[in-house]
Amino acid sequence: MRALLLAALLLFAGGAGASGLDALHSFIAATASAQGEFVQKVYDRKHKLTQESSGTLAFSRPGKFRWTYAKPYAQLIVGDGVKVWVYDEDLNQVTVRRLDAALGSTPAALLAGSNEIERAFTLVDQGEKDGLAWVEAKPRGKESNFETIRMGFGFSGLEIMELADSFGQTTVLKFTALHRNPKLAAGLFTFVPPKGADVIGD
Repeated sequence: MRALLLAALLLFAGGAGASGLDALHSFIAATASAQGEFVQKVYDRKHKLTQESSGTLAFSRPGKFRWTYAKPYAQLIVGDGVKVWVYDEDLNQVTVRRLDAALGSTPAALLAGSNEIERAFTLVDQGEKDGLAWVEAKPRGKESNFETIRMGFGFSGLEIMELADSFGQTTVLKFTALHRNPKLAAGLFTFVPPKGADVIGD
């Protein structure tokens, strides 16, 4: 699940009329940073809604991001370019991992890592559906928790991401109020564990 949370970096590219691959490559080439809001829904293998959450996100490529869950419970994920920090406010617990180990073949690596995404993913253009241009990414590595990642691009850029995992679940991320290449304070991507918090990991 935490690999999914690292999808903090999903934002803005291309436009309607372009193929999904064109839109993805436009994102990689033209988006150095972004911020916006999201709604996340998780469905089980029978397509029943099992979880819904929302919050805000920001990123600065490569490897810096801030993903904040506001509802239904507070959780913060920060990538500072070296490590990834996951803070659970209710438990007052912090989990920390090296950035390279945490990303792997994840959505974060796909959209906010280096420009050489074909090394980690097989990309397939899926044409247009429901007014969006779609592209599918399949991780090349066996370590990924995801079997497929589908991205839908419209006039505003990346609008939807669908992630199918190895447990039969599908997670749908929808983005709103997206802004490309804003000026973001460096402190946004810095995390210091709160006093008294349990720190687990690297």
